[in-house]
Amino acid sequence: MIRLEEVKDDDTPPSKPPQQPADFETAIDAAGFGMFNILLLLVAIGAAMGTVYETSTMSYILPSAECDLHLTLIDKGILNAVTYAGMISSAILWGYVADTKGRKKLLVYGYLADTICVLGGAISQDVVQLMIFKYLGGFTMSGPFAVLMTYLTELHGRQYRQRIMMLVGIMFSLATLSLPGLAMGILPQTWNIQILGLSLHAWQVFVAISAVPSILSFAFFPFFPESPKFLMSRGRNKEALEAFRFIYALNKRQPRSAFPIKELANELSPKSDAQQPEQTSVSGKPAVDKALPKDADVELASKPKSSLHRGLLQLRPLFVKPYLGLSLLVYLLNFCVLLGQNTMRLWLPQLFASIKEYDQLASSQAQTGSTSICSIVEYSVNRTQRQLEAAAMGGAMAECTVNVSAASYTNNLIVASAGLVSYTLAGVLVNLVGVKRIMFMCLFAAGSCALGMYWSSSSATTVALASIFVSMGSISSTSLISASLSMFPTALRTMIVSLSMMIGRMGSLLGNIFFPALMTTGCLPPFLMVSCFMFTGCLLASFLPVKNKAVLK
Repeated sequence: MIRLEEVKDDDTPPSKPPQQPADFETAIDAAGFGMFNILLLLVAIGAAMGTVYETSTMSYILPSAECDLHLTLIDKGILNAVTYAGMISSAILWGYVADTKGRKKLLVYGYLADTICVLGGAISQDVVQLMIFKYLGGFTMSGPFAVLMTYLTELHGRQYRQRIMMLVGIMFSLATLSLPGLAMGILPQTWNIQILGLSLHAWQVFVAISAVPSILSFAFFPFFPESPKFLMSRGRNKEALEAFRFIYALNKRQPRSAFPIKELANELSPKSDAQQPEQTSVSGKPAVDKALPKDADVELASKPKSSLHRGLLQLRPLFVKPYLGLSLLVYLLNFCVLLGQNTMRLWLPQLFASIKEYDQLASSQAQTGSTSICSIVEYSVNRTQRQLEAAAMGGAMAECTVNVSAASYTNNLIVASAGLVSYTLAGVLVNLVGVKRIMFMCLFAAGSCALGMYWSSSSATTVALASIFVSMGSISSTSLISASLSMFPTALRTMIVSLSMMIGRMGSLLGNIFFPALMTTGCLPPFLMVSCFMFTGCLLASFLPVKNKAVLK
C-alpha cells in the first residue's frame, strides 16, 4: 500500500514554474499583427494627409491667390515658410507633453486644434490673416506629426517596424498625390461666394476641404489605446497589459483573457524604483519590481514647478554624453535634408504653373525652342512683378489676371506618383539594404538631380529630375526619423524627433525664404543651394550608427 502511494506521488506532474515577466518586445510580438494594425494604418493615412495638407496647401494656392492677396515673391516664400515657423516654436513643448502625458491625447487634441486653424485660414481675407492662421496651424501640427511616427513605431514589433516607417512614407506620398488632384478640380474655378460679408474664392474652398483629414483623425484616434511602450516606461504596467490584450483580441479574434502574457517587466530605472513605494504586480501577486503609482503623472502634472523641472531633466540627456554627439549629428542631418527637400517641393507647383503658362504663351506667339528651367525662372520673376504693378495701377486695362487650368497641376501628379512608386520599392528593400544605405544613396541622387535641373533644357526633363529629387528626398527624410527612433530610448524618443524636426524646419523656413530671393539674382544660385545641402546630408548620413531591426531602447 505504501509502495502504491509512492508510485502515485511519483506520477504527479510537476507544477509549472512561475512565468517570467515579459518585456515590451516579447509582449508586442505576442499581440501579433492583424486587424488592429490594419485599422491603425487606415486611420494613420488620414493623419498623414492632415500633416501634408498643413504644410503643402499654400504652395498650390499661390498662383491662384496672387491677385486676391497681391503677393510678391517674398510673400509667397513667407506663406510657404510660416507654417514651419509655427512648428519650430512649439517643438520642445509638444515633445515634452508627448513623452510625459502620452501619445494618444496629443494626437486627438492636436488634430482638433489643427482643424480650427485650417478653417480659420480658409476664411482669411488678406495675406496677414492667412499668415497668422498658417503659423498657428504649424504650431499645433508639430505635436501630432512627431507623435504619429512614435505611436506607430511603438505599436509594431521589430519584424514590421522598419517597413511601417516606409508605409508611413507611402501615406505621405498618397497625401501628396491627392493634393494636385484636388487642385485640378477646385482651383481653376472662378467662384466668388459671398457669406456673412466674407468673400470666398476657389483657393479658399480648397483650403477648407484640406481640413477633412484632420477632422477624421480627431474622430477616430480616441478608439485606439495609449502606447503600451509609453505606459511601461511610466510604470503603468496594468494599463499597458490592458492595451496589449486589446491589440491581441483584435488581431487573434480571441478573448482578451487568452493573451498569453500575464505580467510585464518593470522598465523603470533603479533610481526611479528606489523612490517609489512597493506595490502589487499586474497579476495580483506581490511585485518583484517597484513602479510608479497609477496616478503619478496626474499628481506631477498638477504641480507646475515639478512639471517644468521634469521637462528640463528630460532634455538634459540629449545635451550630455553619450547622446550629445549623436543628437547633434541627427539635428544637422535633418536640417540639410529638410532644407533641400521642402524648399524644392513647395516651389515646384509655382514652377510647374509657370512652365504651363510659358508654353501656352510660346504657342500663341508661334515661338519654337527649348523650355529651359532658366527661362522659366526668369519668366516667373518678371510675371510676378508685372502682376503687382498691374494691381497698383488699377483700372480695367491693368487688371491682375490668373491663368490657372487643370493642366497646370498635371506635372505635380507625375511627381507625386513617382514618390509613391519609390516608397513602395524602398519598403521592400529596407530590410535587405538597411536604412543607412538607403538614406545615403537617396541623398546623393537628390543632390545630383537638384544640380542637374540647372542644365534642364525641356519641361519633360525638368519634371523627370524633379520627380526623382522629391522621391529620394522624401525617402531620406522618413528613413532619418526611423533611424532616430531606433537610436534613442523611449523617454527621449518623441523629444529627439521633435527637436530634430524643429532644426529641420528651421532649414525649411530659411530655404523657402532664400529660394525666391536667389531667384531674383539668377538661375543657378537657388538650385546650387539645394544641391549643396543634399550632398552635405549624404556625407553626414555615412556617420550614423544604425543597425537593422534594432531593439527599441
